[in-house]
Amino acid sequence: MGSKFHAFMFPWFGFGHMTAFLHLANKLAEKGHKITFLLPKKALKQLEPLNLFPECIVFHTLTIPSVDGLPDGAETTADIPITLGGFLASAMDRTRGQVEEAVRLGKPDRIFFDFAHWIPDIARDCGAKSVNFVTISAACVAISFVPGRSPDELAIPPPGYPSSKVLLHGQETNSLSFLSYPFGDGVTFYERIMTGLVNCDVISIRTCQEMEGKFCDFIEREFQRKVLLTGPMLPEPDNIKPLEDRWHQWLSRFEPGSVVYCSLGSQIILEKEEFQELCLGIELTGLPFIVAVKPPKGASTIQEALPEGFEDRVKERGVVWGEWVQQPLILAHPSIGCFVSHCGFGSMWESLLNDCQIVFIPHLGEQIFNTRLMSEELEVSVEVKREETGWFSKEKISGAVRSVMDKDTELGNLVRRNHAKLKESLLSSGIISGYVNKYVEALEKLV
Repeated sequence: MGSKFHAFMFPWFGFGHMTAFLHLANKLAEKGHKITFLLPKKALKQLEPLNLFPECIVFHTLTIPSVDGLPDGAETTADIPITLGGFLASAMDRTRGQVEEAVRLGKPDRIFFDFAHWIPDIARDCGAKSVNFVTISAACVAISFVPGRSPDELAIPPPGYPSSKVLLHGQETNSLSFLSYPFGDGVTFYERIMTGLVNCDVISIRTCQEMEGKFCDFIEREFQRKVLLTGPMLPEPDNIKPLEDRWHQWLSRFEPGSVVYCSLGSQIILEKEEFQELCLGIELTGLPFIVAVKPPKGASTIQEALPEGFEDRVKERGVVWGEWVQQPLILAHPSIGCFVSHCGFGSMWESLLNDCQIVFIPHLGEQIFNTRLMSEELEVSVEVKREETGWFSKEKISGAVRSVMDKDTELGNLVRRNHAKLKESLLSSGIISGYVNKYVEALEKLV
């Protein structure tokens, strides 16, 4: 064993980022390392219950300064629409003084960060090593961020890029146009991420060799930085709370492997027409279903936005739900046969570690890369193809689900076989803990 270290963690103020950092903090604390976790005051209540080692992990709250354009009291991405992210980034940058002060007093050996591109400077000044912890797929980083390239070149993969399948097509490059926008105090999103990757001491990615080894090797070559893999870094299964009775009873009415569960994550709010098309597409499959999405734009409830006559037609076999659900526990229920998702990185891992068939409707740039990795490269899932206009149709949704759910289709059998193989290798004894052990060892040796 190497020597014990004290790490600071300073993730972006989005819960997907903060929880990924906290899962990592738990793994480090389990090995006896000490963590100081920097976060906005408002996030404390949600994250505290996820701290499995309160004697080793200490939360240090920051006061988030007010910024023109940021609503009063907004401290995390949960408080704002996605379009105001740049103002939140400005607020994050303006906590720099508080962070420097905490670092000066805490004297950490390692500082983990993702969006705060100025952390490597602070780390150097205090003699610590900076670790850029990437919580998106290596495939997405490998094509989007390469030294010497500009965001305008994203339609063409960089020289030596290791895949002819994980690519964007046509209009899809627009989904990455946000990289060129100022994302906090005039710094573009692209410059922010790039500066952090170029200046850090080590790049660390939440992925594994079995899925993305060649993309990680590419990043290591391009940035000439050691790339350490944490493995999937999944939270411990939440065995304390069982699945809510409402869902357990409803799901238990159906045959094993027959229900479609559809969820598009907490950030995606559809246009009303898209929402209706999604509901009609899932209805068209003829299968029982749960659709868990937020009410669409302009609607305060799910009910008011549903297509005409929809509730009467599906009342025995379908539910559309606008509130939070226990996704991991729903996916683990034997009645679930298919998971329709946006392919955010967390949902991607959850889908892989369950037995259901997988269908993806990606929305944002990173989700498109994740989907191509899963559907084209690894062939464990199916993507809903969009129309020329960029919209998806009910026929394409229904067709994608039926292509994997109908008994004995060639495609359904192929993705089921590949998925079972990959799941088995990910869960085979010791792989996930092996990643963590090797990762911690590398951090201990990082002098």
